Amino acid sequence: MKTRSCFFLVAVSVLTLSVACNRSLKDGDYTLTVLSTNDVHGTWFDSSYVDGKIRRSIFAMNYYIDSVRTADGFDNVLLLDAGDCLQGDNAPYYFNYIDTVTPHLFPRLLEYMKYDAVAMGNHDVETGHSVYDRVAADLEKAGAPFLAGNAIRNDNGQPYFPLYKMVRKAGLKIAVIGYNNANIAAWLSEELWSGMHFVSIADIIQKDVDYVRAKERPDVVVAAMHSACGRGDGTILEAEALDAFNKVKGVDWLICGHDHRPYVETRDSCALLNSGSHSRYVAHGKMHLSVKDGQIVKKSFETDLIRVKAEKADPVMRAHFQKDFEAVRAFTLQEVGILNTDLDTRDAYAGMCDYMNLIHTICLAQKPAEISIAAPLTYNGHVDDGILVFNDLFTIYPFENQLYVVKMTGAELQKYLEVSYDKWINTISKPTDHILQIRGGDDLRTQQRGWSFVNRAYNFDSAAGINYTVDVTRPAGSRVVISSMADGSAFDLQREYNVALTSYRASGGGNLLKEAGVDSDRIDERVVARYPEIRNLLYDYLMEKGSIDPEVIGKASVIGRWKFVPERLAEPALERDMKLLFPGYGD
Repeated sequence: MKTRSCFFLVAVSVLTLSVACNRSLKDGDYTLTVLSTNDVHGTWFDSSYVDGKIRRSIFAMNYYIDSVRTADGFDNVLLLDAGDCLQGDNAPYYFNYIDTVTPHLFPRLLEYMKYDAVAMGNHDVETGHSVYDRVAADLEKAGAPFLAGNAIRNDNGQPYFPLYKMVRKAGLKIAVIGYNNANIAAWLSEELWSGMHFVSIADIIQKDVDYVRAKERPDVVVAAMHSACGRGDGTILEAEALDAFNKVKGVDWLICGHDHRPYVETRDSCALLNSGSHSRYVAHGKMHLSVKDGQIVKKSFETDLIRVKAEKADPVMRAHFQKDFEAVRAFTLQEVGILNTDLDTRDAYAGMCDYMNLIHTICLAQKPAEISIAAPLTYNGHVDDGILVFNDLFTIYPFENQLYVVKMTGAELQKYLEVSYDKWINTISKPTDHILQIRGGDDLRTQQRGWSFVNRAYNFDSAAGINYTVDVTRPAGSRVVISSMADGSAFDLQREYNVALTSYRASGGGNLLKEAGVDSDRIDERVVARYPEIRNLLYDYLMEKGSIDPEVIGKASVIGRWKFVPERLAEPALERDMKLLFPGYGD
């Protein structure tokens, strides 16, 4: 992470910026403060719904935002967000899908906080047209429109959402240009973004900047994009922020997100802000301009990250939205069934476990599924045995993924599993080797301290409906041996099977299908069934069965068996690595 413990100042003389300058700009010095947030993922309320524990929230972010506005003057502060606002917590779920009559809470929150604009994120698109079209209309009325200039309508080639918004702050005319992530088609089913397509930001941003500068003649241009920083070499479609930072001319501020990594940087003519995720930071910057004879002759930047303290939540804002909190809390505390075993999501990294058995059982129950492939989507969650409430379902399954059933040959499935385990484990020869692909050092994305996975755990897919082993002494590509179907019948590499997997994975998320030789761009040719969101399927299971029982979800004749072999090497190596990742594991 590249941050500053104190403000970092860069001054640069600008001799010929008449194109960038509004002719009516008066001579003198100007200071614009920029605050940005991103990937808040529904952390709207400062209190958890079950135990009332205080957590980081936009209520706490608002405390710091108001403090900066008080110090610098409200009219001198530009407040922006870089997307992924409408998914990740009970609150957005409730207002997205349960209470669709009350005006959606998110636009009301942004209107209260007086945001200036929002760049739309991929998880905002994931909510579907019925949600984001409604929210976009409300945000427009609230004065903070969803911007996504690279979401292009199929019918007329124009942006589906506004490309930019003009703002007046600090006596300056400011253009805020916004973009969504360009790689949405790789993660989300097309019905969620029907009527449009997404193009690379790098392909259009310079043209857009030139167009807006020519049309509006702004003093300052901000590009806000829901795209990760990336490597800056133009090779990662979902991570184009540093690509733009390195090459685009005429942009003063670049606001980005998506990767959940707090990062700020200043250069001679531009500054970059990424606040991370989940209301942990507010990205903070200042821009100083000197104008002479109507032209900007000097420009300098300061950037920093403001760490948000959960206990600093704005009490006035909390009181204002207390009724909304109580509505969400009442919904998520409704009882939905009984859990007859503890569930720990981290157990999935070491082999078969009740948590993954439950997910696979739900998926295999959807006909005509014969095999299920799924990954742990909660990094380190725990659910106690006893009465389950709806809130627990968010721990078990936090995302709004739909379930697909697609055709795959036995050979494709085996190769797919090889790809998955290659992201997950190493080849070892002794119990003291690291069997899991882990490294020392903090993971800012997951907030994991000390040790963390090299790759993302939500791509560690295992399979059910078959019996197989993973030989940890074998090199990548030759580890997985599938012995039979779960019921003991033969497994055939040449036969086509109906495989249950998430809509995220079917659309190409994680690149596992691609690496296994399956073209996700043509997945519709393989789809034999589509089902609702997996969390809803879990809810339906509880409504039908009334409880989650280990002996039911762990039935070998249904879900099969898999394990790491040889066990004499794998088991001690797994225990060692799991204790590094999760101190106290197994105690």
